[in-house]
Amino acid sequence: MQELKAFNEKRAEIYWWFSSLFAKELTEAELEQYQSPAIRGFLAGLGENPTLKPAVDRLVDALNRQIDREDGQLELAADFCDLFLKSDKESALPYASMYVGTTGLLHDEPANEMDALLTKHGVAVNQDLNEPADHIAIELDLLGNMIIRSNELEQERHLNDALLEQEAFIRQHILNWVPKFAAKSQTLDSFGFYSSVASLLVAFLELDCNYLVGEES
Repeated sequence: MQELKAFNEKRAEIYWWFSSLFAKELTEAELEQYQSPAIRGFLAGLGENPTLKPAVDRLVDALNRQIDREDGQLELAADFCDLFLKSDKESALPYASMYVGTTGLLHDEPANEMDALLTKHGVAVNQDLNEPADHIAIELDLLGNMIIRSNELEQERHLNDALLEQEAFIRQHILNWVPKFAAKSQTLDSFGFYSSVASLLVAFLELDCNYLVGEES
């Protein structure tokens, strides 16, 4: 159980890391950290998994090119704005409601579902993130909290039930739209940093689901 709980902590940290990247632009100080041995080592560790390696390689390549980018932080912030904050035609908007259903129009059902789940799990949204609850950063933050809360369980069968609940959440509320979001990001992100993060997220979600249901990958 303790080994599983330690692994859960790492899973939660990874989901919170993804959430932070989609929540707001990186500051100069945060961007500098991406050139540090700690974060480069973290990415190298992810890249040891064959499923994750292609997206990790693309992300590392973007970070390497970012070093020589003139006004790098401002340019990456502009990439964030162009990719996530403009109109549906110009951007890959990071909301489930843009990809779920057949209308293709922004609607309330996914956000209402997420609001209900946030209430159920007692998770408060960061007030600095003034977004509907179906924003990818909010969904990933909730998932991280679900994982950490499951570590409070003392009986193995209860923890196993919690892992299955996490897998169902990922399948029903994230993987039902994030692959489309990632694919659209590929077509719009010429520099490649954020599109590689989106691709890595999809690969990690699939890998995590396999782990949660006990499949080897």
